[in-house]
Amino acid sequence: MNTQTLAFPSVAVIGAGLMGHGIAQIFALSGRQVWLNDLDEQMLEQAFVNVRNNLAIFVEHELVSPEEVDPALAMIKTTTSLEQAAGAADYVVEAVSENLELKQSIFKKLDAICRPETILSTNTSVMSITEIAAKADNRSRIVGTHFWNPPHLIPLVEVVPGDDTAPETVEHAYSLLADVGKHPVRVKRDVPGFVGNRLQHALWREAVSIVDQGIAEAAEVDEVVKMGFGIRLPVLGPLENADLVGLELTYAIHDYILKHLNASSEPAPILKRKIDQGHLGFKSGCGLQNWTEQEIADTRSRLAGHLIAWNKAQQGK
Repeated sequence: MNTQTLAFPSVAVIGAGLMGHGIAQIFALSGRQVWLNDLDEQMLEQAFVNVRNNLAIFVEHELVSPEEVDPALAMIKTTTSLEQAAGAADYVVEAVSENLELKQSIFKKLDAICRPETILSTNTSVMSITEIAAKADNRSRIVGTHFWNPPHLIPLVEVVPGDDTAPETVEHAYSLLADVGKHPVRVKRDVPGFVGNRLQHALWREAVSIVDQGIAEAAEVDEVVKMGFGIRLPVLGPLENADLVGLELTYAIHDYILKHLNASSEPAPILKRKIDQGHLGFKSGCGLQNWTEQEIADTRSRLAGHLIAWNKAQQGK
């Protein structure tokens, strides 16, 4: 593929960790040149291994052809130099840890390094785009693009303008993401958590509170979601469902139940107790539930299998 025929043919991804390698894979598979940057050389080496392994799984499940693997890998170059990664890039994605000062510092540097027409985007999942861009001079070209983990398997990307983001920056980012096969959604305002994480953590807050109040055990709470309303969520969103059942019923239910739901602006006490006890979840074998190594492996495998099957269904395979 001739990269010169593509919009934004050169992409830099800053941060090679949890999200960065998957984002690099997305752009490389689309035929774009990708510079993957990280300060940690070992992280870069592992990121390349992760991409190779992801692509092998894609081939196994017929999400890509074997002939696409080597060209995609050839599109990815790694460097510890921010200048080398971003200096000539047409589009930059920042995917470092959720640290506001670090992100502000990176965007100040990128604003100085990159060509004036280069679009700069941040993969933050909750932080204000306006605050992240605050120390850069040309804030009109900075936009939020929130990929979901794992980014190479989950289609959604929330496109979020900061207060100073130019409308054309949003549209360019939206068009590029659609072109590489993602499902971008425009968020109209820069608010903490955007849309997806506000919805997700509203559910999590109530779920944790139910356990904390002794209403149900953690496993049963998850069963209610997975075997109940969660089944219809992929095809019927909450607002579609409200219209389906009727707004008068929705109003009546809310009028009765909302006063009984958790509305705390603080994390549930059970989370602090668990953390203080060293019960951190999968990493410690115990969190809101107890986990064996086999159960952890099975859960990860079940999630990967579900996402792969969903992607195959979308491709009609």
